Amino acid sequence: MGYVKAEEILPMEIIELIQQYVDGQNIYIPRKEEHRKEWGANTKMKQELLVRNQEIYQKFLAGMKIGDLACKYYLSEKSIQRIIRKMKV
Repeated sequence: MGYVKAEEILPMEIIELIQQYVDGQNIYIPRKEEHRKEWGANTKMKQELLVRNQEIYQKFLAGMKIGDLACKYYLSEKSIQRIIRKMKV
């Protein structure tokens, strides 16, 4: 995310109004609800995690122990248990 100078896009009246609340600080202006994207929409990470979680679940069904899965995938045992619980549904 890059920064844009307020004076390049906002009228001076708006800048002066904002300065009454924050002066010289960075602020975040959230997107409108209709323009928001889901997590992972810009990358393939969501799909990669789904594939990984399916692998974990299949290996668990094949008899691999939770501790071994945790070591193999560099996750905590609690994370492995949560993945298995979600994949059962």
